[in-house]
Amino acid sequence: MRKDKKKVIGEEISDESIKLFLELEPTDGTPSSLHKLIKAYRGLRVDDFERFLGFFVEAGYDLNVKDARGQDFVSLIADQRQAEPYIELIEAARG
Repeated sequence: MRKDKKKVIGEEISDESIKLFLELEPTDGTPSSLHKLIKAYRGLRVDDFERFLGFFVEAGYDLNVKDARGQDFVSLIADQRQAEPYIELIEAARG
């Protein structure tokens, strides 16, 4: 990090900033819904990801989307150390 930049921890992210993750489109063969979930997972804290899921579902995206190998979002992140709260949110959103 540059010396003239302060690290900001815990600052509130606006709804508009969270919704920007819905605009991201894949440049490869990844399904759009899956791409958006992965990018949001990588870029948002758990609380913000929960808010993102509300916008995601409201916009009509698919929580059960799978890639070409048949893997869904949960199976793609399941082996990651901090994935559990995100997985719980996805499962709760799926109903």
